[in-house]
Amino acid sequence: MFAAEFETAVIDNRRRVPRAPVSLDARVGKGGLDRALCKVVDLSVHGARLQTYSPMKKGGTIWLTLPGLPPIAADVMWADDYVAGCQFHTPLPAEQFEILVNR
Repeated sequence: MFAAEFETAVIDNRRRVPRAPVSLDARVGKGGLDRALCKVVDLSVHGARLQTYSPMKKGGTIWLTLPGLPPIAADVMWADDYVAGCQFHTPLPAEQFEILVNR
């Protein structure tokens, strides 16, 4: 007979606020210029996860243009080829976030 000890998993929620699943067509660029299409697949007031058509690199600063909004500066916090997570320099206003999530 075998005996085993175990510990229950501890869930570490690192996010300041939850992200909402979305499917938004957006544009991403550098230096304030829109250069490429991307898809925003989740969104919070502090950041977003993007699916892109060209690889992204961690540590860069991008300009993300969401539907109906001017370009937003964001830092690429992680990247895995064509998927990346970014953190906005300035949080989205709650009203704009709600409009985007309800699209």
